[in-house]
Amino acid sequence: MMALLSSSAATRPIRRHFDRRRLLSSPIHLYRRLILPYPKPNATCSASWRELGALPFLCDPQIRPSLEVAGFAGASPAAFRFCQQEPLALDAASLAVKECESDDELLAAVRLRVRTFYDEFDQSSGDQDQRRHLEEREFEALKDRIDGKRIGFKRVSCINATLPLSPLLGHADGLCSACTFSQNGEDRVVVATLDINQCLKLADELTGKRPEVLGAGLMRAYLSNVCVAKELQRNGLGFATVSKSKAVARRWGINDLYVHVAVDNEAALKLYGKSGFVYENEEPAWQARFLGRPRRFLLWADLSQIELVV
Repeated sequence: MMALLSSSAATRPIRRHFDRRRLLSSPIHLYRRLILPYPKPNATCSASWRELGALPFLCDPQIRPSLEVAGFAGASPAAFRFCQQEPLALDAASLAVKECESDDELLAAVRLRVRTFYDEFDQSSGDQDQRRHLEEREFEALKDRIDGKRIGFKRVSCINATLPLSPLLGHADGLCSACTFSQNGEDRVVVATLDINQCLKLADELTGKRPEVLGAGLMRAYLSNVCVAKELQRNGLGFATVSKSKAVARRWGINDLYVHVAVDNEAALKLYGKSGFVYENEEPAWQARFLGRPRRFLLWADLSQIELVV
């Protein structure tokens, strides 16, 4: 196995005093035993993706500082560069943001949501079975809402941002394998998604106060399940999907659009502020504790000034 840190063939590793019990229970002990006795002749070497892939524990934020404390501060920055990947660049020319058109695309959108909101699943067979069960359950529930089979929902639409499957997404293997669908003979990947729901309220959520007209409860809409693939965040995909949802709501005759957001989700608050949403209400602390989740704000956007596009 090749060394990950800068070293010289003529120099043996410096022996230092360590707490043996701590080392034996730490991946660093394995690192010293397997790698340090075999230094690379080239002092400016850096590890390849293939080499580093065999030692994923080195990405742990608690491990790298420990390596430096242990006397390995001379590590080449390139050796750990893979731990801090930059988001993939977005090919804006090939981006499509539109309402979902097929069950295949809808399933890809559901898989992106499960991948985003339920990241506790690992690669074990038991967890993968649970993931598939959750995907199937969420797909059927969303399809029923879109098809008008759920009481209380007048209209529901799933809006997706998609990109063609291409080498530009080569480093996003997990995203491509989970969220790809076929459309007109072309493979595309769902990279952002949300639902727009025309209804009086969403379950376990605050209810909007507008429009302030008796019997006009179904003349408002709510956004839900808003997510962007982690590999493509900070590329404007959230703003693009929210903008599309506003146009769809306007076409439905909706002037009042709502979204719920966790009070500590600064990125989402910034996105919705940029998209024209303002504060209307907030969830009581007792309700958040009862539901076992962070407290939420209810934000409102006035769509009456948006030009209706037919």
